[in-house]
Amino acid sequence: MENTQRHSPAEDGERPDDGPPGSGAPDDGPPGSGAALELLVHGVGGTTPEQMLDDPRTVRVTGDDVAAVFRRADDAEAERDPAARRTGPVPEAYVWCNLTSGNGTRALWLLLLPFMVVNLAHWMRPGARGRPRAVRLYGLLVRLAGLSLTVLLVAAACEVALDLTAWQCAGTPACAARHSWLGFLTPGPDGGWWSAPGRRLALAALVPAALTGLLWFLSLRTWSAYESQQPMSADPEPEEDTGPTALSRPGFWYGRRLVARLRAAHTAAALLTVAAAVGSAAARYDREPGGPAVLAVLGVVLEAALAAGACAVVWVVCRRGRTERRLDGEADRLLVRWLPLAALVLLALTALYAGWERSGWESSGRLPGNVTFGALTLAQGLVVIVLAGVAHALHRTDPDRRAALRGLAGPAVAMLACALGGVMSGGVSQRVSDWLDGTRASLPGPPVLLTWQASVIPPLLVLLLVMCGWLARRAWHLARAEQAAVEREYPQETGDPGRTRRIASVRAMAVLTDRGPRILAVTSAATLLLGAGALVGGLATGRTPGDAAQGTHPLVHGAAQTAQALGSWLIGLGFVLLVTWGRRAYKDASARRTIGILWDVGTFWPRAAHPFAPPCYAERAVPDLTWRIATWTRATGGRLVLSGHSQGSVLAAAAAWQLPQSARRRVALLTYGSPLERLYGRWFPAHFGPDALSSLHQEVVCWRNLYRRTDPIGGPVRLPGDGGPDVDRPPLRDPLAYGRTADHPLPAPILGHSDYRADPAFGEERRLLLARLRPEVPAPRQTGKPGPAA
Repeated sequence: MENTQRHSPAEDGERPDDGPPGSGAPDDGPPGSGAALELLVHGVGGTTPEQMLDDPRTVRVTGDDVAAVFRRADDAEAERDPAARRTGPVPEAYVWCNLTSGNGTRALWLLLLPFMVVNLAHWMRPGARGRPRAVRLYGLLVRLAGLSLTVLLVAAACEVALDLTAWQCAGTPACAARHSWLGFLTPGPDGGWWSAPGRRLALAALVPAALTGLLWFLSLRTWSAYESQQPMSADPEPEEDTGPTALSRPGFWYGRRLVARLRAAHTAAALLTVAAAVGSAAARYDREPGGPAVLAVLGVVLEAALAAGACAVVWVVCRRGRTERRLDGEADRLLVRWLPLAALVLLALTALYAGWERSGWESSGRLPGNVTFGALTLAQGLVVIVLAGVAHALHRTDPDRRAALRGLAGPAVAMLACALGGVMSGGVSQRVSDWLDGTRASLPGPPVLLTWQASVIPPLLVLLLVMCGWLARRAWHLARAEQAAVEREYPQETGDPGRTRRIASVRAMAVLTDRGPRILAVTSAATLLLGAGALVGGLATGRTPGDAAQGTHPLVHGAAQTAQALGSWLIGLGFVLLVTWGRRAYKDASARRTIGILWDVGTFWPRAAHPFAPPCYAERAVPDLTWRIATWTRATGGRLVLSGHSQGSVLAAAAAWQLPQSARRRVALLTYGSPLERLYGRWFPAHFGPDALSSLHQEVVCWRNLYRRTDPIGGPVRLPGDGGPDVDRPPLRDPLAYGRTADHPLPAPILGHSDYRADPAFGEERRLLLARLRPEVPAPRQTGKPGPAA
């Protein structure tokens, strides 16, 4: 690949080209129909421009090392040579895979998984018009859930650094003797200046404070690297919600103001959490009878200041803080600068207060973390329950029978985000406690609530295994039913029972994607119930499950001890595997690309609920596509086919919504292996529901969609009314040939989600789309029945 940057020339002609393999007909448009361009957008996992363009010699037309548009070297100056007339469109490839799987540091994004999941819940709101207050309440509740996850993460860091290490282990001679690096913190006859409990806590607070600073820096840096691209300017929209989807709003893909406000609020919340962990033990000691009166008053003042800071943080989070009706470039500089700075000053004052000399103060037991984790768990459960009520009310306002979980997908995903946060927090605490204490049981250990939460992991895994068994049984029944369908589709081929079973099995496995909502519903409901049981058990007994079950039936006691031990190991093993996978991805590009597939799906949406989530690549990719399409059509007045595969079809649709009307009249949309309706339409009904997809069909000149029954991701668009047949082509045959034929002398592979452009139907549909585009006036939308299946 050539690395020379080339600026896009003014396109005023065409040159010969045979198109990609399987492109079919030699002529994609009538003579004199104007310049034609095919803009290819790849899907999840990424690819190279050489593979997309089927040519080892490519040049970069525009873009940078992160995302760029490429052409074949022979087509680099196609528009400047009107004498050489092409028989097909000039192909261009938009390569965006480096946005999600570039350098090795992005493997660390795995640790931000709960933040990404709760951000997804924000966009899973049911579609409803005329309910602006309910819509705002839904977003507010998800942002509060995201705030609780930030506090939970920092509280877990405080539990490890302050409670387990500085308070318990450093304050216990037996534990400190096994870890010589804690010697200067150990109290005793030769104890140093740092051996006082408050000073140990103040020093250990540097760890969670540094974690907070790292999260703030990553959020600021990723915003500058990924999301700072301004979309094309457009006229502001009216305040009333008149459009079928928010993706067409001018400021949807520019969340600078909202992310900055949330970043300031979450950073302040994290610093206040550290301050509360440092000052709570000192304030509790000062309030005891005979304690220093001056310090007791100072403790009350600091606690009041921390409470006021917490109220300010919640107020900032509750305010959405931006508009999507226009490009909102306001910075809120005072808030963004002074809120985290005020929290940092409070943390410094609290550390100074805790480090003051106090005679007779010794560390014993645990810091009051059990109450903290219990309050967070209770708050998260209540937020999820209220969120489910709001989502149900929105869904009833405008029912969508295809919406996942009848509109409750958002609350279910928010529940899983909270569970992931709890698992990661508990896993770190359990493993650090075991490492510090070994098997001598000289430390009280982490809060008992974390042990109760770990104990519910084994029954939850049993439930997941049962559901996997149900899925396997369902797949077996579907495969048997599909065998007859396969035989009907290939009636004149020689029967091969093994070949038939393989095709039927692939189809059956592809159908299992549609069972995802049911799996999520059962998992989330079980997580909520088991989490509530763990909360009640931990707060009511104050003991671990094994100790609380003493004196009960031996079977109950044995089950409690087994669940406690197994859960502790499982939760720790899960965290170790997460870190190991991240470390492997840091060194291995192929593993990093696998993680990139997860981010391709999870980070499509802007960071509207959590500023520390991995960055939104679409805030770079959608403006890239919009600018490229609009500038090319404005310069040439030519025809353009926007061709998107898999996740690329979602980016293509988002870009089409953002185009100005003059450019949209020159664009046709070709999607294949597309999850637009099957996944995005079901899981994000407010933005990709039937009304939104119908509006997209009406706004572009023409749209065709290709899919296969063997594809586990792509599917039909299923537009309501008369628009459906005009978009969806009947499912493509896969494999192209059942057995050996003259055209396929070797067995044809089952393609599933890949190689759509190799199917002859791709070239046929592209030719028809270009024929419907005219230099001046688009052809009529209804052109008869769709073409036959390949």
